[in-house]
Amino acid sequence: MNDDLDTMLGAVAPRLRELRLRRGYTLAELAAETGISTSTLSRLESGLRRPTLELLIRIAATYRANLDDLVGAPQIADPRVHPKPFYRNGKAIIPLTRQNPDLHAFKMVLPGHPPDQPVEQRAHDGYDWIYVLSGRVRLALGDDEIILEAGEAAEFDTRVPHGHVSASTEPAEILNLLSVQGERVHVRTTE
Repeated sequence: MNDDLDTMLGAVAPRLRELRLRRGYTLAELAAETGISTSTLSRLESGLRRPTLELLIRIAATYRANLDDLVGAPQIADPRVHPKPFYRNGKAIIPLTRQNPDLHAFKMVLPGHPPDQPVEQRAHDGYDWIYVLSGRVRLALGDDEIILEAGEAAEFDTRVPHGHVSASTEPAEILNLLSVQGERVHVRTTE
């Protein structure tokens, strides 16, 4: 039994490094997000420090991953996602994926937005796709704006300044697929 545990814990180090690199974090960025020192994270990734449950929980929370994924436990047969909604900048955000390293899916409820107010825009690396479930959405891409109706979709390179809001004072619902870089900017920042 101890040999199995040692083997499982030994496999954590390369998994942590691979996950960090796929998510696009530097050690310093991960340290800032988790509150774990850069040197401790480095030792965990190199296998020079044995991971504790406390450290793994903090890292898993930052990545929105399951502990099982960090330690390589066998997958549970239930494929259902049990989303935990959260709110950011007035938007209700419901995660629809667990831990795909390359793509994240969210359902978002955009609050009503006064038509005369501008759409705040950001640019960053990545790619974005939105599908309007209900309501109308104002999509700003640089100097251009379009109105998306229910049932319409848009995809775009996020290096172009962009933003989206409800096109009226009524809420709108969208499905949003984000690359990892897009997820970090749109969902996890507090700005």
